[in-house]
Amino acid sequence: MRWLFLALAIWGAIHPMAYFLQWFGENGYDLMGMVDAWHANAASSGLVWDLTIAAIALTVWIVAEVVQRRMWLGLIAIPATFCIGVSCGLPLYLFLRARPGGQGGI
Repeated sequence: MRWLFLALAIWGAIHPMAYFLQWFGENGYDLMGMVDAWHANAASSGLVWDLTIAAIALTVWIVAEVVQRRMWLGLIAIPATFCIGVSCGLPLYLFLRARPGGQGGI
């Protein structure tokens, strides 16, 4: 399962990024324009809020587990979640969490 999580994290980083790069190629590097595009209609706004809430829940879970398990390396999943997406951050955290040796961390 561990390697499946890593493969999903890589896919979750590359696949969505291809769409973002295409958008930037067509519209320039206008982050506010991208945020406006995310809210083009009710369906896309709902998806944005769904992912935002999932990202916040994932962050709370990561922080709680890092405090409990002292697995500091797991914290890298937080910027992965907010800079790349939940599709990368969640499987990355699951990959790090499932590593051999269990509870220790860097």
